[in-house]
Amino acid sequence: MAKEKDKEVKETPLMKQYNAIKSKHPGALLLFRVGDFYETFGEDAIKASKVLDIVLTKRANGSASHIELAGFPHHSLDTYLPKLVRAGHRVAICDQLEDPKEAKGIVKRGVTELVTPGLSFNDNVLDKRKNNFLASIYFGNEILGIAFLDLSTGEFMCAEGSQSYIDKLLQSFSPSEVIYSKAARSRAAEVLKDNYSTFHCEDWVFQFDYTYEKLINHFATQNLKGFGIENLEHGIVAAGAVLFYLEETEHRQVKHIASISRIAEEKYVWLDKFTIRNLELVYPQQEGGIPLIQILDHSITPMGSRMMKKWMVLPLKEKEPIEERLKVVEHFYNEAEAGEEILAHLKHIGDLERIISKVAVGRINPREMNQLKRALKNTLPIKSLLKTGKNNSLRKLSDQINPSEFLLEKIQRELQEEAPMLIHQGGIINDGVDAELDEYRGLANTGKDYLLKLQQREIQATGITSLKIAFNKVFGYYLEVTNSHKDKVPEEWIRKQTLVNAERYITPELKEYEEKILNAEERMIAIEQRYFMALIQDASEYVPQIQQNARILATVDCLLSFARVARSNQYCKPKIADTDSLEIKDGRHPVIEKQLPIGEPYVPNDIYLDNDAQQIIIITGPNMAGKSALLRQTALIVLMAQMGSFVPASYARIGIIDKVFTRVGASDNLSRGESTFMVEMTETASILNNLSDRSLVLMDEIGRGTSTYDGISIAWSIVEFLHNHPKFRAKTLFATHYHELNQLADDFPKVKNYNVSVKEVGNKVIFMRKLKEGGSEHSFGIHVAQMAGMPNHVVLRASEIMLHLEKDKAIHNQNEKIREIPKNTYQLSLFEMDPKFKETKEMLEKIDINTISPIEALIKLNEIKKKLEK
Repeated sequence: MAKEKDKEVKETPLMKQYNAIKSKHPGALLLFRVGDFYETFGEDAIKASKVLDIVLTKRANGSASHIELAGFPHHSLDTYLPKLVRAGHRVAICDQLEDPKEAKGIVKRGVTELVTPGLSFNDNVLDKRKNNFLASIYFGNEILGIAFLDLSTGEFMCAEGSQSYIDKLLQSFSPSEVIYSKAARSRAAEVLKDNYSTFHCEDWVFQFDYTYEKLINHFATQNLKGFGIENLEHGIVAAGAVLFYLEETEHRQVKHIASISRIAEEKYVWLDKFTIRNLELVYPQQEGGIPLIQILDHSITPMGSRMMKKWMVLPLKEKEPIEERLKVVEHFYNEAEAGEEILAHLKHIGDLERIISKVAVGRINPREMNQLKRALKNTLPIKSLLKTGKNNSLRKLSDQINPSEFLLEKIQRELQEEAPMLIHQGGIINDGVDAELDEYRGLANTGKDYLLKLQQREIQATGITSLKIAFNKVFGYYLEVTNSHKDKVPEEWIRKQTLVNAERYITPELKEYEEKILNAEERMIAIEQRYFMALIQDASEYVPQIQQNARILATVDCLLSFARVARSNQYCKPKIADTDSLEIKDGRHPVIEKQLPIGEPYVPNDIYLDNDAQQIIIITGPNMAGKSALLRQTALIVLMAQMGSFVPASYARIGIIDKVFTRVGASDNLSRGESTFMVEMTETASILNNLSDRSLVLMDEIGRGTSTYDGISIAWSIVEFLHNHPKFRAKTLFATHYHELNQLADDFPKVKNYNVSVKEVGNKVIFMRKLKEGGSEHSFGIHVAQMAGMPNHVVLRASEIMLHLEKDKAIHNQNEKIREIPKNTYQLSLFEMDPKFKETKEMLEKIDINTISPIEALIKLNEIKKKLEK
C-alpha cells in the first residue's frame, strides 16, 4: 500500500490522467493531446519514434522518475497516423474535451477514436482503388461464420461455410484486419497464419443471442429475414461481433451501414484460394508480374475499381445476369461516342461512396462537400444519357439513380466554390446566405476603410490635423492627439493615457466599432460552422440514395471499362449457353499478349471440351512451348465471360462453369514443413474431393515433384479417376511431360491427345506454340537446357545418356539400363602414355566447340585422324 501511495505522489496529474486512459486501451498506441501536440509516452514513445522517425526524449514524471516521450504537432496527424496504422498498430486518439482556457484544473481528455488497420476514414490510410475490410470469424465445430465490413463505404456482408470456403473468401477480400474470440486463438492461428493483422475479443461477444440482438437493434428491424441472413447462425455471430468492435473502437456514428447482405455461394463461380493465386486474378505471383485485373480495370472512379475487384473474385454462374452485363458492354462497344460522353462526366464523380460515408459520420470537410456537389451535378447528365439509349438494362440503371436535386441546389446556393479544407479557416459560406454573416464579413473586410473615414471625419469636425487612430493590446483602438492640439479635443472624448508629447483618447463610437471588429472573425466562424453543420445534417438524409447512386455509377464504370478494353484488344462477345460444352476459337492469353515485344503476334489456339466426346485433353510438348499459358488462358477466358466481359478470341461459346480448379506450379512451403510435392498433392486432393458436373479442371505437370514412376502412376490414376467418376464429368486440360500418358487415349474414349508443336531446324528447336492433335514424341528438355546457357559439356553428356536410355525401349529393367550408361572417364591417363595422344589433346583444347562451324569441325577431325595414323 505504501509503495502505491508513493507512486501516486510521484506521478504528475497529467501522467496520472494519461495512465488512467492508457489502462482502458492497453493494446493500442495512445496519441495523447497536450496543447498543440500529440504526445506518446513510455513504450508507445519508443515504438512511435522508430516508426515515425521522430526524436525520443524524456520528461519528468513526478519527483523521482522520468518517462520516454515522443510527439508531433497536432496538425500533422494526417501525416503520421497512416504510418502507424500501416505498421500494424492500433492507434487510440485522445483529444482535449474542453477549452483549456476555461478548464479548472487539468483539462478533460478522452479517446475520441481508435483507428485500427481495418477501421479508418483517413484518406492517407486508405487505398482509393481497394476496399479496406475488417473481417470477423466465428469458429463453429465444422461450419465457420465470417463477416466483412468496409467502414469507409458502409459495405457489410456475411457468409458461412467450410474452412476451405472461408479460406477462399479471405483470399478474395484480403481484409486489413481480422477479429475472433479468445477461445479460438489456436484455430485462428492455423487458418490466418501470419497473413493478417488480428485482434481477439472476449468469448461472450461471439454468442448468438447477443449478436442477433445487436444486429436487429442496429438495423431497427424485427428480424433479419429482409437481409436474407436469418438462417445463417454462424454468419450472424460474426457480423454482430463487428458491431460490438465498432463500439469498442469509439466508432458510434454508423448510420451509413444501412444493410447487410449474404455472400451467396450459389450465385458465384467457386474459385478456391489456389486458383485465385495460380491464375493471378488480382495479385501477381512474381514481383513485377501483371495480374488480370490490371488488364481489365480501366475504370475512372475509385468505386468502379473496387467493384471490378469483387467481380473478378466472384464471377457469376447464372445466365441471365451475365447476359445483362454483356448486353451493356456490347452497347458501349458499338456506341463508342455514347460511352465517351458518360466517361466525361464520370471523371468528375470522385470517390462518391467514401464521401457520403463521411457525411454520415460527420467527418466531411468543406472541400469534400464541394466534391459531393460536383458528383451530384455530374450524376444528372449520366442519368439522362443512360435513359436515352435503347438498351433496357441501361434504362433500368438510369431509373435507379436518385437525382438528389434539392441537396445539390442547397450546396450550390450556400457553399463557396473555393471553400478551404478546415472549417475554422473561414470563407466557407456564400455571400447573401445570412445577413449577419454578411455584416461581419463587411466589417472584417472594410475595417481599414472604416477607420480611415472615421479619422477624416474627426479631423474635419475638430480641426486636429495631426489626429491618428491606432491600436494596442492594452487599450484597443484609440485616438492620439499631440499636445499642440490638446485644447481642440471635444468634451465627450475620454482620456485614457498621457504621453510626453501627446494624449490618447477613446470615444463610444470607436469602442463600439472595436467590439464589433474584434468579435467579427470569431462570430463569422461560428455562423459559418452552424450553416455547414446544417448542410451536413441535410446531406445525411440522402445517404442511402447516394450510396445507391455510387453503386450504379460503379457498375456503369466497370462495364464501360470492359467495352474500352474489348475495343482496344479485339475481344469478341462470348455466347453464354446452358450446354455442357466449352468451345473457344483463336483463344489468346489476355495478359501475355500485352507483354510480347512489338511486332510479335500472340499465337492463338482453339479448345473444345464437352462431357461426352472430349472431356479430358492431355497436352504434351516441351517445356517453354506454351502448355501452361494455354491452360491459364482457357480458364481466364471462361472467367472473363462469366464476369460479363468480352474475351480474347475470335469466337467463344461458354457452357456455364460453376467451379474452376487449377493445379499450376507450386513453391516449397518449407517454413511449414511442406515440400513442393506435398503442396501439389494437397491441392490436387482438394480438387478431386470437390468436383461438380460443370467444373473446369486445369492440371499442369502433376507428379513432377516425385520420382518418374511415382509421378506417372499418380498422373495416370488421376486421369482415370476424372474419366470414370460415377457422378461428375469435369472438363479437364491436363498438361504433362510424361509421354506415357498418351496411351490413356487408347483405353478411354473421352480422353484425347494433343501436343504443342515444335519445329526442329538442324540442332535447334523452334516453338510454334500451336496446339495440334496427337501426342508429342519427346520433351526437348536438353535443348531447353542448352538455350538456358547450360555449359556445353553438360549438355553433350546429357545427350549421350539420353541416347543410351532411349536406344532399346524393349528393356523393361530400367535399373539395368542405368547401370549400363557409358561412364564419364575424364581421368584417363592415355595422353600421358602416348605423345600422339598428347598432341591430339592439345589440339582439342584449342577448339571452341561453341563457335566452330560444321565444316571446320570436319577439317579438324581429319587433321586429328591423320596425326593418329602417323
